[in-house]
Amino acid sequence: MSAIFEFDNVIVRRGEKNILGPITWLVNSDERWVILGPNGAGKTTLLQLCATLIHPTSGQIKILGQRLGRVDVFELRTRIGITSSAFVKDFPDDEIVMDIVLTAAYAMLGRWQENYDLWDESRAKALLTALGVRDLGERIFSSLSEGEKKRVQIARALMADPELLLLDEPASSLDLGGREDLLQRLEKLASDPYSPATVIVTHHIEEIPIGTTHALLLKDGEVIAQGSVDRVITSAFMTQAYGLPISVQSDGGRYFARAI
Repeated sequence: MSAIFEFDNVIVRRGEKNILGPITWLVNSDERWVILGPNGAGKTTLLQLCATLIHPTSGQIKILGQRLGRVDVFELRTRIGITSSAFVKDFPDDEIVMDIVLTAAYAMLGRWQENYDLWDESRAKALLTALGVRDLGERIFSSLSEGEKKRVQIARALMADPELLLLDEPASSLDLGGREDLLQRLEKLASDPYSPATVIVTHHIEEIPIGTTHALLLKDGEVIAQGSVDRVITSAFMTQAYGLPISVQSDGGRYFARAI
């Protein structure tokens, strides 16, 4: 077991306001985390720090053993897989699904003059199969449904065999069937001991896949609670975070919430 993240008194400030922190946080390689909180809680900012897309105003961060600010982030990013709806607009309009996944091997957005060997192609096909979209390999990515796009993005994020997987609201915009299918696949991924450490950002506890081990709950940029998922996803903490009485129930490793 090794540390994936080490946040030491990290703060992100914009103008005179702290939009995140102070936060001290440790994530180990065998853990599966979920980040929760209402709109404006700081979830996106925290994920951007995890992805090395921004630096903290103060405090120290180590990612995969490297201190942010003293490492080439472009090299570090090759060890991190990420999915986000913000990246979808950057894919070429005419790119086929197979190439969306393949180009991740070179951290590119769009096929150019690079060459891929049989191993690359086999891995891309295997990942598409694992995510249930193998038959879409020759389809234009932009023609897919939201659920299909989500699964292709996860396959792409895994293509370079990352040590860390960041999933930004992977189940958002999906209907019930699409959500449950994706959560089952994420559950299978979480159960694989060779899978990378995973951090998922979501608004809804119903979208936490079985196999998630830890949770971090934010409100107004500050940590309400962090630790094992069953100790954080409780009625008391959710009520505190969302500002109204909430009842939390769990069933078979899944969580459900409603206002009282």
